[in-house]
Amino acid sequence: MASDGFRPLDEKSLVEYLKATPSLAAKLGNQFDKLEIREVGDGNLNFVYIVIGSSGSFVIKQALPYIRCIGESWPMTKERAYFEATTLQDHGRLCPDHVPEVYHFDRNMCLIGMRYVEPPHIILRKGLISGIEYPLFAEHIAAYMARTLFCERAQALIHGDLHTGSVMVTNESTQVIDPEFSFYGPMGFDIGAFIGNLILAYFAQDGHADEGSDRKLYKEWILKTISDTWNLFYKKFTALWDEHKDGPGEAYLPAIYNNPELQLLVKQKYMEDLFHDTLGFGAAKMIRRIVGVAHVEDFESIKEASKRADCERKALNFAKTLLKERKKFQNIGEVVTAIEHLDK
Repeated sequence: MASDGFRPLDEKSLVEYLKATPSLAAKLGNQFDKLEIREVGDGNLNFVYIVIGSSGSFVIKQALPYIRCIGESWPMTKERAYFEATTLQDHGRLCPDHVPEVYHFDRNMCLIGMRYVEPPHIILRKGLISGIEYPLFAEHIAAYMARTLFCERAQALIHGDLHTGSVMVTNESTQVIDPEFSFYGPMGFDIGAFIGNLILAYFAQDGHADEGSDRKLYKEWILKTISDTWNLFYKKFTALWDEHKDGPGEAYLPAIYNNPELQLLVKQKYMEDLFHDTLGFGAAKMIRRIVGVAHVEDFESIKEASKRADCERKALNFAKTLLKERKKFQNIGEVVTAIEHLDK
């Protein structure tokens, strides 16, 4: 592995790397005596270090050529670091308010230096488990998806792993992280993955209810967030479509779609297909996160096995319905109604 310039860094060798990298050293004011370095990766795939100095801070993320929690017997492409850095940079140009800035990328070392999304930001999934409401979140995530997926075809540079564990939040801020599995693909993959994870969070709430909170009001907030996420995305995406309708794209040439009625019809059909794609991908994501290898903390943190099973069963039943009957749903309100009906 050393022959291609790659070597995994520990805390000691990381300091030497920072000293030798001007863009990162400058962020620390070239002061290295009192650095605070913490490894905060979940142990599954990557090394993730938080680096805090007297003059600045950032996160270092290094991809390994294998699955960290298993070892070298299960290889993984190091190119995912390149995909992540490129996507963060591209999406950051399109939506700088909700994507952390990249300060440095070393392709040989599979290493990214980026903005430290500092406390009180927490992973959204943990906030949902704790029953915390985020009043601006739907507006923020809809803006992120509308701006980063804006494209004139059903293909875009998508995040590839957009779920509630890939978003950090406060009441005022939303930051989307970890696009290491980004690729050019259908937009419904991202939107569906995210909405599917919100639905999983909804069905997990009964497992987190206690004497202090039955979580009923919080479940209503999650349903509202599901509706707002799609409806605001629709509004923002179609507004961008109208804004750029005379742009250089070739998907819907004005010479062919040459009157407002036809252009409106095309847009409505496109958004209808995108909505049904979103439901299909979202349902598939829900099923995979229940019966597949990678489970979600929303359910896994429910200590009582029978209660956890009840929550998972409801979510799985809804996901199966959503997957098989997605074309019957005409709007997100009908999806929310179906969730409420199954949950009675």
